[in-house]
Amino acid sequence: MKFNLLNVYTLFSLALVASHAVTPDVYWKSVLPNSPMPKAIKDLVPTAEWSEEMNTAVGVGKGGVAVHTGKPGKRTNVGVRKGGVTVNTGKGTNVGVGKGGVGVHTGKPGKRTDVGVGKGGVAVHTGHKGKPVYVGVGKGPNPFVYNYAASADQLKDNPNVAFFFLENDLHQGTEMKLHFIKDDQKATFLPRQVADSIPFSSNKLPQIYNEFSIKSDSVEAQDMKQTLSECENKGIEGEEKYCATSLESMVDFSTSKLGKNVKAISTEVNAKESTPLQKYTIEGAKKLAADKAVVCHKQNYAYAVFYCHKTVSTRAYSVSLVGADGTKAKAVAVCHTDTSKWNPKHLAFQVLKVKPGSVPVCHFLPEDHVVWVPY
Repeated sequence: MKFNLLNVYTLFSLALVASHAVTPDVYWKSVLPNSPMPKAIKDLVPTAEWSEEMNTAVGVGKGGVAVHTGKPGKRTNVGVRKGGVTVNTGKGTNVGVGKGGVGVHTGKPGKRTDVGVGKGGVAVHTGHKGKPVYVGVGKGPNPFVYNYAASADQLKDNPNVAFFFLENDLHQGTEMKLHFIKDDQKATFLPRQVADSIPFSSNKLPQIYNEFSIKSDSVEAQDMKQTLSECENKGIEGEEKYCATSLESMVDFSTSKLGKNVKAISTEVNAKESTPLQKYTIEGAKKLAADKAVVCHKQNYAYAVFYCHKTVSTRAYSVSLVGADGTKAKAVAVCHTDTSKWNPKHLAFQVLKVKPGSVPVCHFLPEDHVVWVPY
């Protein structure tokens, strides 16, 4: 869900203050002190720096905890005492936390957003018609799930088609058409303790839809249903998969498979907006890892969820690209040397006109995906 910045900050702050939990970015630094956080992850994490940017003051006394943020007249006040938590902002936002959960009301009547966090999870209502904030557009099964078959429509209208190529093309001077699309619906990470309190199962879909005020026949609902299905389906032989619903759980899965001497890398395109489908030239390629890696693909969901899988017989590369319009990109490419267990009708085989297991198949990662490699 594309949470309003204030709502994300409020949920994040309340979870932190109420439970004295470690923030996701602090958890990252504690587990991976020598690994910088890539932009793909950094963009989705509510961090402690927000407090500094919002001029936050925190006071702790016998009566509880008081938090004051922002400038006078535009500030947020948070009070934590035995009775619960209260939040008041200068822009008409009020938050109350008691034994029953959390209630957030923000904005003017008729244009307000209401957020409720209780034992059942998180519910968000926005606008006078109660429309959900989350907006997503699905394009069929995830092409990075290797046991799915591509349809004719996906071959014709899928921006991921251009991302597949052969490993022997990975050298300086190679030209290929690519389409890097910016995701303007950045569903952010929830703190682990909040994410873990929300159902994440296909048999709980009616409850999940209700929590997020999503209509069961909407595009958003179908996106979420598909994500849950992909997360629950069995992976291909030899693949270890896991859907991470928080940054902390993604770190834990990746380090459990590769060890703590790992680094996370993502594709970065030097452009503020999506670039057009255009010709890119490879300026250079550097191998990042051989044999094993964990690749995490951003899913369409109400909050940040990543489909992660450890794969063997995998080589990862950092590739420098320059577009016809001068756009510079540092793209991550993953090459699979053994595709014999993939679905024969997978998108990659249909695009490249090759058979499973015949040659290494490579693909670039979109900007919001992450590869973890040992060092």
